[in-house]
Amino acid sequence: MVEIRFVAQVDKKKCTSCGACQNVCPTEAILLPRKRAKAKVFGEKCVGCPNCSGVCPVDAITMVPRDEPMILGVDPKDVDEAQVTKLCVKAHLHPHQWLCLCTTTRVREGAAAVLQGAKTPEEVALMTGTRSGCTVYCLQPTLRLLKAHGVKVIQPKGYRWYDTTQTCWDVSEEIIRKYPGHFLEEDKEVFRKV
Repeated sequence: MVEIRFVAQVDKKKCTSCGACQNVCPTEAILLPRKRAKAKVFGEKCVGCPNCSGVCPVDAITMVPRDEPMILGVDPKDVDEAQVTKLCVKAHLHPHQWLCLCTTTRVREGAAAVLQGAKTPEEVALMTGTRSGCTVYCLQPTLRLLKAHGVKVIQPKGYRWYDTTQTCWDVSEEIIRKYPGHFLEEDKEVFRKV
């Protein structure tokens, strides 16, 4: 379970409607509803990360304490354990490895969210509480889980996130044979045993 204690707040007098904030929000909680409109925060979707306030060129956004903390989390026990493990293995992730270091959320929790219907990184974040810290590390394994489940992930226009990073599973056999000193096959074998 992740406790979200802060929410973004926009100073309408300072906001210049540049839109930078909406392109870094991990849950689409801050938007400019129309051209030249002031940024609007949807508190029920804000996970309290500092992305919008950090990118705002005029310091129009601050993080303020919520009246009541928002509690997010998925219990992997609510989903068939075999299905969770199967999805994790298909994504080349171990169920017990970290999905989000900032919130100490495990991959199995993200897998459970995907199996419960999450179809975007934003939905996984709103179910699990991931991406409420640095928002850097957790996007990659989240994308791997979604893709392994057959979800076609489309990056929202203007958003600043990148596709999955390469792992030993993505390196071709030709490259592995060409550079034998990197132990990629050995790494795969260790993962398969776990």
